[in-house]
Amino acid sequence: MHTQRGDTMNLTPDTQRMLVYDANKKSTGVAYLLWFFLGMLGIHRFYLAKTGSGVAILLLTLVSAVLMPAGIGLVTIFIPGFWVLIDLFLIPGMARSYNMGLISRL
Repeated sequence: MHTQRGDTMNLTPDTQRMLVYDANKKSTGVAYLLWFFLGMLGIHRFYLAKTGSGVAILLLTLVSAVLMPAGIGLVTIFIPGFWVLIDLFLIPGMARSYNMGLISRL
């Protein structure tokens, strides 16, 4: 049976939930790409719905960049740098946790 665009009347509730899940789940691969290119800005944490810690990394990086000329930034840049390095190992668990929470909400 061919369904037209926008016609969800023929879909079972389980099928509808699965479609919503597929549209909203987070990808570990995308998170790693964001980590690799924009990790020091915390963008991977924003993507994985860890907004508070994403803001913390972003602020630490920006404050460190501003303080670089005074020499203090050379020391403080290690804090977000170490945090982002640890995230290399935490990303799969964060993505899994988000996706499991999404399943329970559906």
